[in-house]
Amino acid sequence: MISFFIKKAFFDGWDNLFSLAALNAVHLVLAFVSIVLPMSMGADGLTAFACITAGIFLLSIWQSLSSFAMREVADYRTLSFKATLAFFPQALKPGLLTGIFSTLIWFAISVGIPFYLMQKGIIGVFLAGLLFWTCLVGLLVWQYYLPLEARLGGGFKKNIRKAFILFLDNPGFSLFLFGYSILTIVVSALPAFLAPGLAGLALAQTDAVKLRLFKYEWLENTPDADKHAVPWSELLAEEKEMVGVRTLKGMIFPWKEGK
Repeated sequence: MISFFIKKAFFDGWDNLFSLAALNAVHLVLAFVSIVLPMSMGADGLTAFACITAGIFLLSIWQSLSSFAMREVADYRTLSFKATLAFFPQALKPGLLTGIFSTLIWFAISVGIPFYLMQKGIIGVFLAGLLFWTCLVGLLVWQYYLPLEARLGGGFKKNIRKAFILFLDNPGFSLFLFGYSILTIVVSALPAFLAPGLAGLALAQTDAVKLRLFKYEWLENTPDADKHAVPWSELLAEEKEMVGVRTLKGMIFPWKEGK
């Protein structure tokens, strides 16, 4: 399943490269206007805190919107910028909640953990470690939240519970997806974060949730089945057919494929 996930995420991104670049361009503009520009002009103290917080919320809302848009890509539908903006009413609340979560994570990592590490004694180290692992688990769970909101709807309580279930039931895949997400951001530095960027991250997480949900549909339809023996080849047969077989020539010059 993991190998097909990597293949699908890559080809979905390749087929929609310009859409990813457009979404990422907005991410970059929001980051520049709300964080980079004020900081370069000497913002510090409470002003810097307010700018960073505002930037986190703006980026979170746009990332939520990107997740809704990436649902269309994951389902092999055409994506347009106008259609993406139409998701704004649905994406706003999840985006704000993601902003709150991201702000808490940023504050915990930048202030909380260093504060506890500066304290003398084992208690400070223990509290710093506890906060670190809490943040890590939170990030592992939250990577499923926005894709679940985009695909299933139903509100925060329903989807954060499903996100916890996905994490607890698939700890190995959750760690893999988290590492894949970090690698995606690192690789994005080469093309100045225009691709795959945060939009590519949203696409990968959306693909991951879509594919993982096949497992739970199968378990629901076959309640006596062994959940450790998931027939992924059978469950992903249609998806594999949709993605198809690609060649380097066909990827770069699709109009020449078959000639």
